[in-house]
This record gives sequence, structure tokens and C-alpha cells, in this order.
Amino acid sequence: MARYTDAVCRLCRREGQKLFLKGDRCYTDKCAADRRQYPPGQHGQGRVKTSEYGIQLREKQKAKRYYGLLESQFRGYFEIASKKKGKTGENLLALLETRLDNTVYRLGFAMSRAEARQLVLHGHFLINGRKVNIPSFLVKPGMIISLKDTSKSLDKFKSVIDANAFRQPPKWLEYDANALVAKVTAVPTREDIDIPIEEQLIVELYSK
Repeated sequence: MARYTDAVCRLCRREGQKLFLKGDRCYTDKCAADRRQYPPGQHGQGRVKTSEYGIQLREKQKAKRYYGLLESQFRGYFEIASKKKGKTGENLLALLETRLDNTVYRLGFAMSRAEARQLVLHGHFLINGRKVNIPSFLVKPGMIISLKDTSKSLDKFKSVIDANAFRQPPKWLEYDANALVAKVTAVPTREDIDIPIEEQLIVELYSK
């Protein structure tokens, strides 16, 4: 499956804010978004006047990059969200939040969504007792997410879980840190999603 493989720090600089794509590096003084607070490229420090379309586009690009998706994937989620009842923008964010790779990240098993995607691909997680290695798998209320028994002893998970001890799972996930098991208790609402995205701008962009 296609995915973005270039330098991710450029993405944060392009959007003018931290997207936390590099894991623990984003919390240190090595963060490129802090050190160079202007867009990448030779014209990055120039004065730019942004149109209404440009503002909407940047919001869509920001959301794509937060969740590590390409355009065709993101557009597919928007089409699904637009057919659901309720507000399309909120439906879109709820779909993105319930991807398995994002859920693994939210539970603190990974330092970034990219790392969570890799862990899922390597088959470390079970859904209702069965291995699922598809990062785009959508979790639903009632599903149980657990770490494989053979993976619990890996130093990788021990160190990451300790490092992420400060991260609180969102309200839509019920997490037992001792057993390393989580249950999806509800569909995430807009109040449960803490990323700074103005989803209505994305809806307006795709509605043109």
C-alpha cells in the first residue's frame, strides 16, 4: 500500500504547527517545527497571502497528515462520512479516530501514529482474540483490543508503554493498563477528539 516516505518534519513546518509525527523527538529541542518556524523551501520565509480555498486546503492537508493518509484514502473516508447521519465533518473525524493504528497510538502502545501503523502491520494486536494486521481496520463499540501474549515481553512495548505513562486514553476507550487490554465503549464524539482541526472547512472544500 502506498504511503508517504519523505521527511515528516517538513509536514509540520508546512502546516505551521506540530503534528507529532516523529514521536518523542517532537517533545525535545530537536523538533524542526520549533527550530525553524516557517514553511520549508526557498520561499518559505516570504510573505504569503492565503485565499479562502487555501485556508480550506491547508485544513484538509493537516487532517490527512495527522492520521498519515494519502489523498485517495482521505477522500474515501469523506465519502463514507457524507452518507452517514449527522454532521459530515464530525463523522469524518470519528472514522479517522477509530482506525486501528490511531487506536493503538491513543492507548499509548506507540510514540506516533506511524509507529502504531508498523506495529499493527507486524501483527502484535488482537481484536476480540483474533489477529488483525490491517491499520485501517475500524474498531466498533464492544470490540476488545489486546496485545498478543508473545508481544508483552518485548522490550519495545515495555519501554514505549513506560514512556507513554502520562497519556490518558480517550473517553471512548476503557483501558486496563495491567492486562494491556482495552474495550471500545462508544463511537468517539467531537469532544473526545483533541486535534486542532476545523472540520467544517474540509466539508466546504469537498463541497465545491
